[in-house]
Amino acid sequence: MKRFATLAAVCVLAVPALAQDIGYSTSEPLQLPRDTFFGQTMGVATNSKGNVFVYTRDGEPTITLGGARAFAHGGSSLYEFAPDGKLIRRIGSQQVYGFLAAQQVRVDKHDNVWVVDRYSNMVIKFAPNGRIALLLGRKPEAVEVPSSPDAGQGTPPGSGAQSDLFRSPTDVAWDAQGNIFVADGVGNARVAKFTSEGVFVKSWGSRGNADGQFKTAHAIAVDASGNVYVGDRGNNRIQVFDNDGNFKSSITTGGDPEAICISPGAHQYLYSSNSNHQNDLDHGGEIYKLELNGTVVGKFGRAGKGPRDFGSVNAIDCRNANALFVAEAGNWRVTKVTLR
Repeated sequence: MKRFATLAAVCVLAVPALAQDIGYSTSEPLQLPRDTFFGQTMGVATNSKGNVFVYTRDGEPTITLGGARAFAHGGSSLYEFAPDGKLIRRIGSQQVYGFLAAQQVRVDKHDNVWVVDRYSNMVIKFAPNGRIALLLGRKPEAVEVPSSPDAGQGTPPGSGAQSDLFRSPTDVAWDAQGNIFVADGVGNARVAKFTSEGVFVKSWGSRGNADGQFKTAHAIAVDASGNVYVGDRGNNRIQVFDNDGNFKSSITTGGDPEAICISPGAHQYLYSSNSNHQNDLDHGGEIYKLELNGTVVGKFGRAGKGPRDFGSVNAIDCRNANALFVAEAGNWRVTKVTLR
């Protein structure tokens, strides 16, 4: 009997503690014109003035094949809203060459707006005045389509070429010096680093589940010390690297991260969305609030269609650590989440 009791105690201790639920409320403050809808909402970000930017798949990209090149146009739009939710402007699918299939939008500390487009394979930087300031990658119709998805003979799958050409990029982030980090995470499985001027420096990663490898490098963020956090969707972890791409640690307490965000300020928090799988809309869906070392502060939400639920979260804006904006690709909406 004593032996059984001891074994039972050991089993109880081996079970991880459940994450504490965080109180929260939700709203949908962004106001679209009548009979206008977001479509598949992929990215959301705010600037220092409180304006909200939404990058969404609200059209149908048209693609024509011609030999080794693909010619495409249309498909996505970038919206800007005032802090009170009123629409300021829409940069539509017919106006921007690289807007095909929205993937992400981010705003840096200088209020530059960065758009990541999955089909055009481009990262586009807009200055605060709306002018295009920098382009990374090339639209497929502008380059020869390679015969093989990998970089060459003997190259690990998903590692891509050591260059600034992407294959379905997913996210972008920066360090304090302005260096640019792009998650080139669907066609490839790598992170590409650039200088602040857009000069390619290096890339790291390949397809797999070992340290430094990715199933899908789906989300990326950089902390105040310059460490790079990569949401490794499919491997149920966030991998942490130093500024040069050397593996440091793996965080497995944030679910299967489709979206991650690091808040600013003296005490930074890491948010991770355990987004429901595209083939299972009823499980998962919660968002975790973590310390940078992976310690769980708490969690909130679940998969679903209701006003307090989340459907396939693809982006989190955490400029305010307690007032988040969440882009729900599955529910076609942007939700403001206020934590208590």
